[in-house]
Formats: sequence, C-alpha cells, structure tokens
Amino acid sequence: MKAPLYNQAGEKTGDVTLVKEIFEVEGSEGLVHSYLMYQQANARRPVAHILNKGDVRGGGKKPFAQKHTGRARQGSTRNPHMRGGGNAFGPKKWQNFEKMMNKGMRRKALFQILSSKASDGKVLALDKFELDAPKTKTFFDFVAKLPVNRNVLIVRSRDEKTLFLSARNYSRSKTILSSYLNPADLLKYDNVLFTTTALKEIETTYTK
Repeated sequence: MKAPLYNQAGEKTGDVTLVKEIFEVEGSEGLVHSYLMYQQANARRPVAHILNKGDVRGGGKKPFAQKHTGRARQGSTRNPHMRGGGNAFGPKKWQNFEKMMNKGMRRKALFQILSSKASDGKVLALDKFELDAPKTKTFFDFVAKLPVNRNVLIVRSRDEKTLFLSARNYSRSKTILSSYLNPADLLKYDNVLFTTTALKEIETTYTK
C-alpha cells in the first residue's frame, strides 16, 4: 500500500510505500474498543472522596440520653443517617481504575486503526519541514494545499521541533511523536500526516 508524499510547499512529489505489517492488518472493532478503554481507564485519576463516620470531626458525646426520651437510641451524631454525619459507600480517592491489556493485543489494535486510515486514503506523508525559525503562517499555507477536510494528526520524530512549533497554534491539528501513537488521537483526527523520518522510526520499532 502507498501513501502520497508531499513537500514543504504542499506539492505532491510521489508516493511512499507503507509497511504491510503495520498498514495492512485486519482485526475487529472490539479489539480497538478495548484498547481505547484501556488508555482512558489508565489515564483516569480519582478526585471524588467522601468522609465516612470515622473521618468526620466530633461525635464523641451521645446526642441525647439512652433512655426515657421516647426516641430511638443514638450513639453518635456522625452516623450516616444523622444530619452532618459521614457518608456511607461513597467514592474514595484511592480507587484504582487501571485495566490490563497485553502488548500484542495493543499493537494489533493500533495497526488496525492505521490500516483503516490507510485504506481510506487518510494517511499522508511529508518529506521534510525545515525553516530558519518556526512560522505558523507557513504551516497554514502548507495544510491548505493538502487534501485535508476536517483535521489532521501530525506524527513527527523528536528532532523535527520546527514542525511542532509551527503547527501548535493550528486548532485543527495536533503534533505527537512517533513513539506516542495512541488510539484516542488516531480516532479523534480524520487524517494522519507522517514525516518520512517518523515512518522509518515506526517501521524500526514495530517490525524489528
């Protein structure tokens, strides 16, 4: 499978060959869904935290006498059924939402998303983006010439910092490193633009 290759001016200069082991993989929607849930669950950090009756201050003295009041006996004002008391069975901030998923399943799900993008013609390649200084307008002009209708995810190598700085003010794009490919970003953005260097890094990482 091939993807169109563009230069910095937004002109198509040829095609790049996509690795079959990464961009021509069949799978199931359930596997992709599981990977997305795995990512979101492991990124979740609990915030809500209730105080039970042992955490609420006070309550050392009985609210009223044990007998002769005509009321049900009560031992503390901090019981859950009393006003101002603690809560029962509420959320705690040390809850663990992490999920487990083995490496092979995660990779196959990632390859399946990339394969779907490639088969739909949503994968593009950029030979290089070199400027003396980061320039947002230059990047705007470049994207305007690409067959990108909605938004674009840009995958770069660590050395291509000029591309990152030029693209960070473009609201319809996001730039990530090739080592940070993840299902949430791939599913959120309609098109994926790889630099040729990033494609080589992905090939080296996943096919060695």
